[in-house]
Parts: sequence; C-alpha cells; structure tokens
Amino acid sequence: MCGIVGVLGQHEVAPILVEALKRLEYRGYDSAGIATIENGKLDRRRAVGKLVNLSDLLVHEPLAGKIGIGHTRWATHGAPNVANAHPHRAGKVAVVHNGIIENYRELRSDLAAEGIGHETDTDTETVALLADHYLAQGLAPVDAARATIARLEGAYALCFLFDGEPDLLIAARKGSPLAVGHGIGEMYVGSDAIALAPMTDRVTYLEEGDMAVITRTSLLITDHTHTPVNREARTIEVDNTRVDKAGHKHFMAKEIAEQPAVIGGALGHYLSEDGRQITLPGEEIDFKKINRFTMVACGTAYYACLTAKYWFEQIAGLPVEVDIASEFRYREPPVTPGTVALFVSQSGETADTLAALRYCSGRADAILSVVNVPESSIARESDLALPIHAGVEIGVASTKAFTCQLTVLLLLALKAAQARGRISDDRLADLLSALRALPATLNTAMESNEDFRTAARLLSASDNALFLGRGLMYPLALEGALKLKEISYIHAEAYPSGELKHGPIALIDETMPVIVLAPCDSLFDKTVSNMQEVMARGGQIMLISDAKGAADAGAGVWQTLTMPTVDPILSPILYALPVQLLAYHTAVAKGTDVDQPRNLAKSVTVE
Repeated sequence: MCGIVGVLGQHEVAPILVEALKRLEYRGYDSAGIATIENGKLDRRRAVGKLVNLSDLLVHEPLAGKIGIGHTRWATHGAPNVANAHPHRAGKVAVVHNGIIENYRELRSDLAAEGIGHETDTDTETVALLADHYLAQGLAPVDAARATIARLEGAYALCFLFDGEPDLLIAARKGSPLAVGHGIGEMYVGSDAIALAPMTDRVTYLEEGDMAVITRTSLLITDHTHTPVNREARTIEVDNTRVDKAGHKHFMAKEIAEQPAVIGGALGHYLSEDGRQITLPGEEIDFKKINRFTMVACGTAYYACLTAKYWFEQIAGLPVEVDIASEFRYREPPVTPGTVALFVSQSGETADTLAALRYCSGRADAILSVVNVPESSIARESDLALPIHAGVEIGVASTKAFTCQLTVLLLLALKAAQARGRISDDRLADLLSALRALPATLNTAMESNEDFRTAARLLSASDNALFLGRGLMYPLALEGALKLKEISYIHAEAYPSGELKHGPIALIDETMPVIVLAPCDSLFDKTVSNMQEVMARGGQIMLISDAKGAADAGAGVWQTLTMPTVDPILSPILYALPVQLLAYHTAVAKGTDVDQPRNLAKSVTVE
C-alpha cells in the first residue's frame, strides 16, 4: 500500500523526496509527509490528501537538509488526518512505515507502563515511540532500531531517521517490499524501483527479515539472525520504470491504449522466432504429471484466474480450483499430490497472495507465478515465474496488466494442452496465429472509442448497473462490474447470464442498465434468451458483441457496441477492452478521479 522513500544525498532532499513520492502516489494518497535533518536537527512536514497539498505546504514552510525520508499513505489504522500522517516522530526518531504492526496495542500498553503515551491512532507511532525509548536507555541508533524491530509482529517496511545523525538511514522489511538504491556518494531507499529510477539504476532488494544500515558510502545488510549478508545489486531497466501520460489525459487512458503493444511484446517473449512454438523460461514443466491446478489471486488478477480455469479445463483437460487469496490459507485447504499452485499478482507483492504462496510451499508439487515485476517477492519465491511484460502500470484500476495476465495464462494453458496431447498441431497453429494477430485486432477495436464515450454518457446517469456473461464472458462481466465500481462509484454487480432468473432479476426495472457481453459463440443463443427476459421487464440492454451477434440479437436492445470477430478462445482478451473503455468514459463523464479513485491503492501489501 503506502509508498516509502529515503535519500542520503549531496543536495537538498526535500524536492527529491517529493518528486519520488509522486512516482509512488499510486500506492496511497490519503496523506503525505517528509522529514529531514538540517544542522543535526530533525524536522518534518505533513499534509492530508493528495501530494500537491504537501508541495503547497513546503512552499510556505520549507524544509532544508541533505538527508530525509518521505511517505504517501493509504490509511489502515486511524483516519486520514495530519496527526496520523507519516513520518511519525517520537523525540529523536522519525519513522515511515508500510504494513501493519499487529501487536501495537500490546506495545502501546508496555510503553504506557513506562509513562510513555501516544498522540495518534496509528500502529506506526508505536515504532517511533519504542525506538526513542531505547535511545533514552542509552542504546545507539542502530541498536535501538534492531531492538525495536525484534519486538514487532506483523508486516512492515520501515525506514528510520535519527536526530543528530545526518549520515544514517536504517531500513528493514518483513512482508512488505523495500529496495536500496546505489548512487555516487549517495544512497536511496524506496518501496519499489519506480521511486528510485530517476536517481539510480542500481538497486538491491531487501529480503524477508533483512535490516539495512545505510550511509552515503556504505550498505550493511543483516538477516533475521543479525548475520551480515550479501544481497545482489541489480541493474534495472530505466525504460521499464518510465512514468508519464504520453499525451493522454489520464494514466488509465494511456495504459488502455498501450495494450496492443504490450500484448505483442509479451507474445514475443513466449513464442519462438517463427511464432509456432510456446517457450517458457527456466526448466520445462511436466504437464503430464500434473493432476490439478490451484490458482490464487486477488481482485482483477482473481478474474484472470477464473478465465484461465475455463482455458485449462476446456483446452488442456486439467481440473482447476480458483481461490481468493485472502480466504485461501485460512481454510487450510488440503494440497494433494500432483497439484501445481499458481499465483497471479501485478506487483508480485500482494500480501494475501504471498501468504497463500507460502502456505503452498512444500505442499504443492511446484509453485508458479504470473507477475509484472520479476524481482518481486512472489516471483523470487516461485519455482517458475512468468513475467507478463506489461511495463509500469500507474492507474489504480488495472488494464494492461489484466490483458497481459490473460495472454500469459492462455499461452500456459495451450502449452499444457500440447504436452498432454489435448490439442492438435493444426488447432494450436491456428490459435497461435490468431494470438499474433490480436494486437492488430485490439487496435481495430479502439477505433470504436467514440461509441463507448457516447454509451458511457448514458450510463453515467445511472446509480446501479448489472453485467451479464456466459462461459468465458462471465469473468469478464465480473471485471466490468469491478472497473465501473472502482472509478465511477456506480454500484455494479455481475452474474452468469443463466443465473439472473434465480434472484437478481428482481432488480430489473426501466432504470436498470444491463451490460451484456456476448460474442456470437456457442452460448450466444442462450444469452439472447436471458436478454429477452430482461427486456420483458423493462430493463435496458447494452449489448457488447461482434457484428453477427449485433445483427442476430433482435429488436429492443437499448445500445449496441460492436467488436471485431475473434476466435472464441481469445474473446476474453479482446472483450476486456470494451469494459475498460466503458468504465473509463463513465468516470470521466461523472468527473471522478480516474487514476486515483477514493479509498483505493495500487499495490495491496497488507492483509
């Protein structure tokens, strides 16, 4: 969730910290703050709301100093207000934190017994209070930080700044990502490489339980046993961390428009030079020995897994169980022999998904992951990580990451089908050819953007909406409802088309728009019957189909949006585009914050 940055520099750090926080604001935007040291004295500035409010404050109340820490917050404990904003300070210590300290009440009680009270509603303040308490007992800053960390339970990425220590940052991680950047006479800390990219392309990722003692010229990392360890410094691709709108009004619009290119790029990484063979990185998986897949994810990635379930079962003949990560490990599900566990996460740091992976580690025959960040915790802890090559995604509502996840999952299903003898060479060649043509098909679909803008203006007047789909379109209906909720704040639900008559049809009246995803496939006629049930009760049908489906749907359809014709197996990737465009233009019509919708954050690193 929250974004963390730290700088040990040679220049004034306040503008550097703010600029780095801009690149992390997708991780949270309830409040923001920075702390610096000038002439040995620690000071801070904090503001509620978007980062621009902190920038305005710093114009009137500037902070000097060449060392500092910064934070952009997604609220967990305590309301978004100045008191609860980071950095938190207690005496000679300032701290920024991403995660949740689960035993903060117990620690707060222990501190109260020592006569130390709290001023905020946050769990993070307890970290600062505890570290300052240890300083007061005579411990040096490094020892005080280590003693504090030893008492913390839960998940955290932490960065400490100490009064009177202008050449020292201390960072630690457990369950939340944190990276250290290397400069020339400068060092940096960030929640991810995006924040550090303008300053350096050399990054060391802390591992679980690590603590880093950082000066301008040195980095000492110790593991959870306090043993010094070497962690590899990696060179990051700066192009993969570029953050700009490229002329678009919103990041989401840019990322929707990028989908043909990034899907083409993903295909290039997984198809042979002649485009007729699927190649996976690392060791090949023996799909013949697999009895079932367990797929685990959250949010949009969960819907990608639901789509992949259809592919793996229909094409490869492999049973698939799909679970929401936040529920999976608490059921303590049995993981039977022959099970491969697959985890999907854009960031590769999703806390619930990572916890589920660790539950399956040692139980499943193999751990696979589909991620957008190859250096992420989920990728590193997998036996095989399959990058989706979507590039940086800043818009909180996922678009290009979703379609790239779908693309990679389909390739994996086709690879499994081929290995298990479930697909003919000719059929595989046809599907791979259609996949290679898909970027061009998406570009053609984008030519209907104005039609979606017009339909969205009509939809924006509604307070509720239903999405319907059958087969491969059902997960896309779920994704469409989620997108509309996320960025337009219209209440939306999704159902399998055939389920409507089992209760939800009671919601239908003349004010209820019903968005139906129905390419002209083997289930189309059944979907048309469900549409008739809706129209008979006054519901307004917005049909998204291909030209044949639009012609065959019959009279009474309120709005029709026409997509190119593709092989039904590929339809989920194509039909992701119209639900994205519909949500985007509806949000624009309503004037909501498209890229930073209320109450949300991009990378969910807390349970």
